Amino acid sequence: MTNTSIVVPYEELHDFTLSVFQNMGCPPQDAVTAAAALLSADLRGIDSHGVARLSGYVRLQEAGRANPKPNVRVIHETPSTAVVDGDSGLGLVVAPYAMQIAIEKAAAVGTGWVSVQNSNHFGIAGYHALKAVQRDMIGIAMTNASALVAPTFSLERLLGTNPICVAVPAGEEPPFVADLATTTAANGKLEILQRKNEAAPLGWIQDKDGHPSTNAHELKSGGALLPLGGDRDHGSHKGYALGAVVDIFSAVLSGANYGPWVPPFPAYVPMPTGMPGKGIGHFFGAMRVDAFRPAADFKTHMDHWIRRFRSAKPVPGADRVLIPGDPEREMEHERRLHGIPLLPAVVEDLKNIAQKLGVESKLFENF
Repeated sequence: MTNTSIVVPYEELHDFTLSVFQNMGCPPQDAVTAAAALLSADLRGIDSHGVARLSGYVRLQEAGRANPKPNVRVIHETPSTAVVDGDSGLGLVVAPYAMQIAIEKAAAVGTGWVSVQNSNHFGIAGYHALKAVQRDMIGIAMTNASALVAPTFSLERLLGTNPICVAVPAGEEPPFVADLATTTAANGKLEILQRKNEAAPLGWIQDKDGHPSTNAHELKSGGALLPLGGDRDHGSHKGYALGAVVDIFSAVLSGANYGPWVPPFPAYVPMPTGMPGKGIGHFFGAMRVDAFRPAADFKTHMDHWIRRFRSAKPVPGADRVLIPGDPEREMEHERRLHGIPLLPAVVEDLKNIAQKLGVESKLFENF
């Protein structure tokens, strides 16, 4: 099978994804929420977290691990904080609910902080953090994930890729959006290399004996992803620390599972034994800019900050200095106009989902 991508219009992909969530049993509004959250990854060029993962959500539902009709609710709160129980719902639905609570609390008292238990994979962190930007707030989103990462000096996999996003509003300039895994590379990027039969760069993974590896299939043989930095000499202890912070904020704080007990995304992987909490955990924050200084003043200075960094002299071989969020924003503009490229393996996966759930779509008419 060729690895040449097949480009499909966003609208057709959206309609197909919406139908899949509806056929899984999601209520209409939840299906709309889930489709928007999932496809934001494809639009922004984070192909590892978009429709390439759709079959994973279907399998979680089939295995009884993802509840398509959850009773998402607040189980504890103060004026500025809350803990949300996701009732084993899709993280694509639970996370927007929790982020909205953080925003509402920030609107009322200046800042809002919400930790979530009993959820599932929530897509990309950037989608959720950017919700706050629309309200002149700084948004923060993070989640823990199943243990694929070996802490510095460890042979054991004890942490997930545990992403963090901070989104900051500006004035005339687009928002600053730092959305990153706390590993050198997210597992989804390994999955893309596997589909392409390509090797992984050094610093991404280690084998079961702790040696550096370029085998994109290494995790299947007992290997591990590496924290951001790759090894101690290049700062992996800092990536390890960041991943640990995400785990604690998302799960130890909320009552979700943490460390090696976080449920795996693939439904066929056995659940950990002796799990101390409920489901996967997330953490969200919203900070109203005018709780610190006038929003207009802040955004003027953010524009100034962004323009100064963009005007920095680039190193030889580089066209320009980017601001976090620039590549994803430019990719979204491009893909809304010209469509979203899908690898053939992903297209076949979507065809299988359509057949399994009885989804009819013009998405597949041309291939």
